[in-house]
Amino acid sequence: MKKVKITETIFRDAHQSLIATRMKTEEMLAIAEKLDKVGYHSLEVWGGATFDACLRFLNEDPWERLRKLRKTIKNTKLQMLLRGQNLLGYKNYPDDVVEEFVTKAIENGIDIIRIFDALNDVRNLKTAIKATKKANGHAQATISYTTSPVHNVDYYVELAKKLEESGADSICIKDMSGILLPYVAEELVTKLKRTVDVPIQLHSHFTSGIANLTYMKAIEAGVDIIDTALSPFGNATSQPATEPLVAALINTKYETGLDLNLLTEIADYFRPLRDKYMKKGILNPKVLGVNAKTLIYQVPGGMLSNLVSQLEQQGSLDKFEKVLEEIPKVRKDLGYPPLVTPMSQMVGTQAVFNVILGERYKMVPSEIKNYVKGLYGKPTVPISEEIVKKIIGDEEIYKGRPADLLEPQLDKLRNEIKEYIEQEEDVLSYALFPQVALKYFQYRQAEKYKIDNTLLNREEKTHPI
Repeated sequence: MKKVKITETIFRDAHQSLIATRMKTEEMLAIAEKLDKVGYHSLEVWGGATFDACLRFLNEDPWERLRKLRKTIKNTKLQMLLRGQNLLGYKNYPDDVVEEFVTKAIENGIDIIRIFDALNDVRNLKTAIKATKKANGHAQATISYTTSPVHNVDYYVELAKKLEESGADSICIKDMSGILLPYVAEELVTKLKRTVDVPIQLHSHFTSGIANLTYMKAIEAGVDIIDTALSPFGNATSQPATEPLVAALINTKYETGLDLNLLTEIADYFRPLRDKYMKKGILNPKVLGVNAKTLIYQVPGGMLSNLVSQLEQQGSLDKFEKVLEEIPKVRKDLGYPPLVTPMSQMVGTQAVFNVILGERYKMVPSEIKNYVKGLYGKPTVPISEEIVKKIIGDEEIYKGRPADLLEPQLDKLRNEIKEYIEQEEDVLSYALFPQVALKYFQYRQAEKYKIDNTLLNREEKTHPI
């Protein structure tokens, strides 16, 4: 029997994709115990945008969220998404920060760390992989899937070999745009299973409407684990819905063994939660349909909403289609980077500038300049001299590992916020999001002061001087 294992994403990617990562810890804890009884391979609960959203929008400590989930979920492995040397931010961090972050994530309850790099530059993954294994975590190295004249099955098989050599305990095919076609998936999984000796997991989004078909062909080809999201937060720009896939595999050699009745019961909890966020305007009904243009432009769902927001701010929403057409051109100019954080945001912003200003590369964000300089990693194919000249002139291109240019930072950061530190993890929150974390620390202090004052007043009333 070749049972298929399932990673449930409803506590991370599902609500990141549909409601801008706004699900609160208390909403998770109310159903966490039941989710723990399902028998999932793992629950994805942390990483990605959840860390930033906790601090920025919810006034929650992401570390405390993780600890509470770990305390409640006793039987199922907890998983997170990590952007390699970018951690959970949008730039490279020094090795000491990466190592400490990974160590603390595992100490606080994470079992599996899915580690990816936006350029598939293995050099940007090695520090996080090594730190994960040193802390006795499971290092899942990632193929950021895209298509181009150079991104093909053979390219990904060679990449998988390098990931396994780097110490990966498993490999994930991360199809962030939902563009992996069914028969390509079948060929890719078949060749990966013949080439590497670690489990293969498949992660896709339903944005283009083909992920269910892709999952079935991958399952038949021998994929070990798939990512799904319970139906209230499944499909659309999220992962394929859990319950239909579990049902589709019943009485087959791939049967998951998960209880469909229990899954339906848990889904009933999330349905009113989804409706609540829709009424608040956080869940936009426009993201709930299928967007087949994704197959042409390769734009992930989150990137689409960012583009709409940027164009609305410029009063240029009528140029949306032109921007979509410009994105593949910019991507080609920049050496075909996969459109995943942070490259998706960078390519999208450059496309917006090119269209709105009516001249290509008239204005170039500093992030694009740094990318062309080699400070994010190595492009899949070299960028043409003409584009290099247009973007950075005669400046030198760095060929080494970008993080080698960075000095250790932890001691300096710890000293900068010493008056706010309540736990060692605060230093890491500050390292990733300095302004946002500082604002949260100040909020936390103010809330604590209110509580102390309340207790003091109560004691004064009880014991008058």
